[in-house]
Amino acid sequence: MAEAEEQETGSLEESTDESEEEESEEEPKLKYERLSNGVTEILQKDAASCMTVHDKFLALGTHYGKVYLLDVQGNITQKFDVSPVKINQISLDESGEHMGVCSEDGKVQVFGLYSGEEFHETFDCPIKIIAVHPHFVRSSCKQFVTGGKKLLLFERSWMNRWKSAVLHEGEGNIRSVKWRGHLIAWANNMGVKIFDIISKQRITNVPRDDISLRPDMYPCSLCWKDNVTLIIGWGTSVKVCSVKERHASEMRDLPSRYVEIVSQFETEFYISGLAPLCDQLVVLSYVKEISEKTEREYCARPRLDIIQPLSETCEEISSDALTVRGFQENECRDYHLEYSEGESLFYIVSPRDVVVAKERDQDDHIDWLLEKKKYEEALMAAEISQKNIKRHKILDIGLAYINHLVERGDYDIAARKCQKILGKNAALWEYEVYKFKEIGQLKAISPYLPRGDPVLKPLIYEMILHEFLESDYEGFATLIREWPGDLYNNSVIVQAVRDHLKKDSQNKTLLKTLAELYTYDKNYGNALEIYLTLRHKDVFQLIHKHNLFSSIKDKIVLLMDFDSEKAVDMLLDNEDKISIKKVVEELEDRPELQHVYLHKLFKRDHHKGQRYHEKQISLYAEYDRPNLLPFLRDSTHCPLEKALEICQQRNFVEETVYLLSRMGNSRSALKMIMEELHDVDKAIEFAKEQDDGELWEDLILYSIDKPPFITGLLNNIGTHVDPILLIHRIKEGMEIPNLRDSLVKILQDYNLQILLREGCKKILVADSLSLLKKMHRTQMKGVLVDDAAKPFSVVVFHCRHMFHKECLPMPSMNSAAQFCNICSAKNRGPGSAILEMKK
Repeated sequence: MAEAEEQETGSLEESTDESEEEESEEEPKLKYERLSNGVTEILQKDAASCMTVHDKFLALGTHYGKVYLLDVQGNITQKFDVSPVKINQISLDESGEHMGVCSEDGKVQVFGLYSGEEFHETFDCPIKIIAVHPHFVRSSCKQFVTGGKKLLLFERSWMNRWKSAVLHEGEGNIRSVKWRGHLIAWANNMGVKIFDIISKQRITNVPRDDISLRPDMYPCSLCWKDNVTLIIGWGTSVKVCSVKERHASEMRDLPSRYVEIVSQFETEFYISGLAPLCDQLVVLSYVKEISEKTEREYCARPRLDIIQPLSETCEEISSDALTVRGFQENECRDYHLEYSEGESLFYIVSPRDVVVAKERDQDDHIDWLLEKKKYEEALMAAEISQKNIKRHKILDIGLAYINHLVERGDYDIAARKCQKILGKNAALWEYEVYKFKEIGQLKAISPYLPRGDPVLKPLIYEMILHEFLESDYEGFATLIREWPGDLYNNSVIVQAVRDHLKKDSQNKTLLKTLAELYTYDKNYGNALEIYLTLRHKDVFQLIHKHNLFSSIKDKIVLLMDFDSEKAVDMLLDNEDKISIKKVVEELEDRPELQHVYLHKLFKRDHHKGQRYHEKQISLYAEYDRPNLLPFLRDSTHCPLEKALEICQQRNFVEETVYLLSRMGNSRSALKMIMEELHDVDKAIEFAKEQDDGELWEDLILYSIDKPPFITGLLNNIGTHVDPILLIHRIKEGMEIPNLRDSLVKILQDYNLQILLREGCKKILVADSLSLLKKMHRTQMKGVLVDDAAKPFSVVVFHCRHMFHKECLPMPSMNSAAQFCNICSAKNRGPGSAILEMKK
């Protein structure tokens, strides 16, 4: 039996695993542990009958009449032999300096724990309850109440004598009492009463609901939530009562206060104790169940429930079944619930056991989450409350989370969580990488490895690169692109790639990756060669970024073959690094590429490549005839004879016509248009451009026997040549297409010219007349001449300039007219007349 009891001294939570609540996913609100040390020793030889709790210590009464003072760990600090029989109740004032004790043999003691103050009295009946004034330490509050068959109030008089007064009697034994402030609540066989110690009035009577229950077997439980709220638990009924002040108009002969029941509800089991928890209630219940095998009623484990009172019902927040020692033999009256208001500690007292219930803290919450394998929630809770947790470390929880994910096969999630959990701890990172290697999941952790702060050992990165190189070329290439080149030994990886290329020399992924590795190693020549071989788009970027123009002088053809447009733009933008001469020489064997380069050079600047214009004639003729004529027109350095020779060899009529006209041989050019192109419109256009009468004559002579050409001439030459010259030469009887329309057009053009000339003449005459009138008005205006000190002669011109007559040169013998020297000098036209004034 002793061994069994020793095994039960561990955490009470371990002994409640059988409860159905433990199977639930809902987290418990309280945690439990047995009060051990001295309590264990006491209860091995005695049985607990009552207990009261102070913030600083505990007071435990036993069936053998002993009272023990205990610290919060259950160690005995003091012992009192009060009586040889059961201690019924112990009461402490708020200061914890005075204690009242009553026992089954009628003894009552009230004494100071730290003073010699003491009261002794023995009654002729068992005293069931005692309560000292909460402020008993004060001289004005030396009061206490006892209860047996009657409720007595003891007060110390001014001569240090104690006097008693009966507060109530006649309704059976007083079995429960609670004193709070100025109010005393007690319960007898009939119900619960409340007494106001100040007004000396009993202010309420709350009757008992279930009178079928024996009050000695199912005693009433009382507790004050605050100074005006009393909670009553009796049988299966709970009532929350509020003490309120009565309005003066309602008093009359009534007490100044009254009680209102604000909440009332039934519970599933019999109530053995009550305690407040914020706005909720903690209820200790005595449970009886019926055995399925024997169909007999038996005592089950007591329950500690947290409930939320509502007006007419309640909501269960949590419920725990407690395995206390000897619960099979206990009755409802054997359990008590005491609590410490300051720390939310709840003590479940039974004859053979004392269990302490505490609110679960953040560490307990994390424990529960870890037990349920809710690691992510546990990690989040630890991060939020990291200043308050004492038993857990965020890192330990995180590592446990990673291990859990790995065990579950969620390798990618585990690797992703490493970033947050391992942070900047390089040693832990390396440890986790090796763990992933052991399970063959290096690929999973590779995207999340740190690349800057911290930086791991090069061997770690190389190990992962080798893993990808063996099985996943694309993944290997991705890591090479994403990882900085200084994370690993570049030469080691280069050699590994080259070894693989021996087996698969044309693998583009490996070749491209090798080029990138060469770039990291500043071996740009090899990188460029691979890029050109692969025709990779990054080749131009590589050249620009690392200024590799000296390396591409012999690779110009390759660049042009890859992307001639980009290559030409790059070469032209960097003429200072690769000369035009060098490019042309390199492209000598590839004239089509040479033409592309020189053509774009000519587009940028007509003069830079002038030395190659003669070469370009052949290139344009061979590869780009549409741009030959624009080239011939725009180039001022092109040898015309050479160009004419090439164009005539290739029978390029339009180009030949242009060259002949540019060389001054317009008549040959016109003849070629007429004979080779047979295009009268082009011939007429050419004649208009040259504006040469002889060309028009040649054109008319050539066209006179060709009716379609005559039609074209009639329609177009009206503004340049007199149509009569053409009409007179047309042979009689010749059929000319659309002759009527052409003649009508000639007449219309002629009329239009006449109208235009007449209109211009009218405008000119009108403008001349208007200007003449304006000039006449201007010249007819007077000219202001300022007075001078003495008479002198002044010459005033119509341009408003004035001169002393003596200052003007003498007129010549041929002309008597004089002109304004200023206007003559400025070529603005002299004044046309002279005004001579004398003063």
